[in-house]
Amino acid sequence: MPAIISIVDLCKTYDTGFQALKSVNLTIERGEILALLGPNGAGKTTLISTICGLVTPTSGTVTVDGNDIIKDYRLTRKDIGLVPQELSLGAFDKVWDTVQFSRGLFGKSPNPAYIEQLLKDLSLWDKKDNELMTLSGGMKRRVLIAKALSHEPKILFLDEPTAGVDVELRKDMWKIVNKLSDSGVTIILTTHYIEEAEEIADRVGVIAKGEVLLLEDKHTLMNKMGEKKMRIEIRENLNAIPDSLVEFDLLLDEEGSALTYMYDTNAEYTGITTLLKAVNTAGLTLRDIKTTQSSLEDIFVKLVEDDV
Repeated sequence: MPAIISIVDLCKTYDTGFQALKSVNLTIERGEILALLGPNGAGKTTLISTICGLVTPTSGTVTVDGNDIIKDYRLTRKDIGLVPQELSLGAFDKVWDTVQFSRGLFGKSPNPAYIEQLLKDLSLWDKKDNELMTLSGGMKRRVLIAKALSHEPKILFLDEPTAGVDVELRKDMWKIVNKLSDSGVTIILTTHYIEEAEEIADRVGVIAKGEVLLLEDKHTLMNKMGEKKMRIEIRENLNAIPDSLVEFDLLLDEEGSALTYMYDTNAEYTGITTLLKAVNTAGLTLRDIKTTQSSLEDIFVKLVEDDV
């Protein structure tokens, strides 16, 4: 099945001379959840805005479901729903009216049954007659999602969808995203919350300085790049790592009662057996051994630091 979004050599340079995107190449598969991670100013919002037709690219091409975003802009825009980062809503508009109006902007005929189900799915049905000014920040963000989905798009862009909301509401939003994905909607989100990408994304892209540093299946990424830590707890309290163990690049904790060893599970040689023998030869008594896998956050930080 062909990709739903194809980006080839996309560049964007603003009038100030700032190059926000540098030859971005990206393929987004139909029905997937793609998380785009990157520090402030990395180019995430510019990339989304370009695909959605809000920013004109300097060069390169973008196709949405086979249609060019410039030549076939009417076709591509009807396929896309965008939830912006900013909460831009009319204070006195009512929930039902603003969602219905958004649907009309795309030339869609009224469909009260669809709007009703959409509001119920987003836990907004009991707020349908409320003025937007009376809603909480989290509820307003749900309204933005309803507006973006009002015309039944194939693709939904979420720009920092859970920025400024509490942890409980963030998890509710994750459920909404998964439900939308199950219904066949392709979802692309930008986020600063690493755990958000780790929780809901199928693939993860890392952007820095306008370039895509990496694009990989989440689990494959963690297996390929994730290191493991082995924490060796000992009964003795050490002031320093014994000379016989220096070659293993161990870290000694503040209490002097635990050694940390980093290793790659995919490497041909992990060095664990040799290390444990060396610990025994050094006269240290093992109390416990624990291993942990590095998180997506560890990988992200390392990628961005390496690009600086």
